[in-house]
Amino acid sequence: MSVTERPAPPSGAPSDGDASGRGAAFSSPVGGEQLQVVEPLLFASSRTGRRDVRFPSLSEAARKAAESQPEVPKHARRTATARLPEVSELDLLRHFNRLSHLNHAIDLGFYPLGSCTMKYNPKVNEWAARLPGLSESHPLDPAELSQGSLELQWLLAELLREISGMAAVSLQPAAGAQGELSGLLMTRAYHRSRGEGEQRTKVLVPDSSHGTNPATASMVGYQTVTIRSNERGGIDLGALREALGPDTAALMITNPSTLGIFEDQIDQVVAAVHQVGAIAYMDGANLNAILGRFRAGDAGFDVMHFNLHKTFSTPHGGGGPGAGPVGVGERLAPFLPEPLPILVEGTDDEVRRNAWAGRNTPGARFALEEEGTRPQSIGKVRAFTGNFGMHLRAYTYIRSNGDAGLREVSDDAVLAANYLRVRLTDAYDLPYDRICKHEVVFSGRRQKRQHGVTTLDIAKAILDYRIHPPTIYFPLIVEEALMIEPTETESLETLDRFVDVMHEIADRAATDPSALKAAPTTTPVGRLDEAAAARRPDLRHDFGAAPAGSSARQEAGA
Repeated sequence: MSVTERPAPPSGAPSDGDASGRGAAFSSPVGGEQLQVVEPLLFASSRTGRRDVRFPSLSEAARKAAESQPEVPKHARRTATARLPEVSELDLLRHFNRLSHLNHAIDLGFYPLGSCTMKYNPKVNEWAARLPGLSESHPLDPAELSQGSLELQWLLAELLREISGMAAVSLQPAAGAQGELSGLLMTRAYHRSRGEGEQRTKVLVPDSSHGTNPATASMVGYQTVTIRSNERGGIDLGALREALGPDTAALMITNPSTLGIFEDQIDQVVAAVHQVGAIAYMDGANLNAILGRFRAGDAGFDVMHFNLHKTFSTPHGGGGPGAGPVGVGERLAPFLPEPLPILVEGTDDEVRRNAWAGRNTPGARFALEEEGTRPQSIGKVRAFTGNFGMHLRAYTYIRSNGDAGLREVSDDAVLAANYLRVRLTDAYDLPYDRICKHEVVFSGRRQKRQHGVTTLDIAKAILDYRIHPPTIYFPLIVEEALMIEPTETESLETLDRFVDVMHEIADRAATDPSALKAAPTTTPVGRLDEAAAARRPDLRHDFGAAPAGSSARQEAGA
């Protein structure tokens, strides 16, 4: 079989075209109009009296301790037992394992989802996160029992400060979007402290920025103003200068942008923003392209957030826990979320020097800031100091790579993206034909105009080759956009196979477009009505349709 040949359904595969080899358990037909379920709800396995977990009886000491605890208020207590499935531990384990096998993952195959940096997460990160002294620490432990955890968070903030060129860093935000929110809350607090809070009402956002940028600005109460790109994909300086004024609170710019292009006028951009007294915000989500090559603080930016799950290889997905630290320049430092981990005994230089050499510093002591230490702080944006497990993984990744390794990460990420840019320009349109950074954005408009094959059709066809599709239809300024980010962790063989796949799909668009419109054919399910799923989700279980032998009310918890 060639590298581009799509796998044939194995013997015994379900008749609906599922080539996963997982069998009938993934294609159980249920009632309804052509409705098919690849894995039934856990409620379908529920049987009265089955248990997953059996809790031990309380000891006498535990009973006495409980008597001294305040009771849960009556209004907060359940009036009936939760309706949960009654299943065995084995049924529960199999159910969620089968669901996990339906998903594509970076550990299974290529995942070139643009602007998401789906790099491999080294397993040494997980080893470190499971070290007992760290994994079993608790944020309410007193400082004398948390010195290792506090030191690690202080050191991570120092590393991020060095990487970004910022004056100070808070690890508290729980995601990149919350890092953005924290940055704009600090921006608002800064302007209010200067008596300009009512005056500065607008945030400028280039049309090549991440979608979270205008969303965040709106959440903080600002009006967003979109700044167009120029013919090379950079920000239009004339349009920017025209929009800037005494009512401008900030410019939020993603650099490199979602076009994969580094803003080569960045010095002029930042100078223009500062000239009108506004804050220069850099979205650091695409930092993976510029590690060791560009520091936002050195360029004059006032604030930047980090996406630890992108640049520093903490896990993606699942809705959390995440981490989106935020770094600031000197004028925003008083407004950082509190509390920050601080070094209270010892010198910064000595602690850093010993840590980089793998040594503890005798006599060094760490603590969290006392409340009110910085009266201008925007306060807490997350409980405690953020998601410590993600901080630990990112720290491990940074220390494993070191200075030279982080530069190589970016060098290889940029090389991979440009390799695909050069190899695929004959088959797909390239709206901005220039050297890119972490990702390259193609257009499927040629296939659409000549053969009626859309970018969506191309993305669905890619699934049949067991590759996750790129991001599609974004950025919005590119017609039929295909945003491809290979990252630095993929081999040349993987990139070459992807090139062959994309060429084969382009050929099939010309010779057999109807086949592409029927794709995917080898996945557990075919094309879904994604709009209906988003607008009319069915998230409630019908207890009236419980199977025979199960409890109709499911009154006992699993």
